Amino acid sequence: MANHKSSLKRIRQDKKRQLHNKYYAKTMRNAVRKLRAMTNKEEAAKLYPTVQKMLDKLAKTNIIHRNKAANLKASLSRQINSMA
Repeated sequence: MANHKSSLKRIRQDKKRQLHNKYYAKTMRNAVRKLRAMTNKEEAAKLYPTVQKMLDKLAKTNIIHRNKAANLKASLSRQINSMA
């Protein structure tokens, strides 16, 4: 166990940040799943900017890697464009 006040505080902060990051990462994954499950091109195109914005924000704050965000955005846009 930690012996210094600062290290105890750091542990508390890390737990709090971990919960925060986990919530937003899970929300992002659910949004991507929802978008992938869509079959209507118009609805998917309407939801895509929201998901794109979410991915950009998470990449900016290092919750997900910027390349992962780019790969997800590219694959989602490819999927939407290929819909009939």
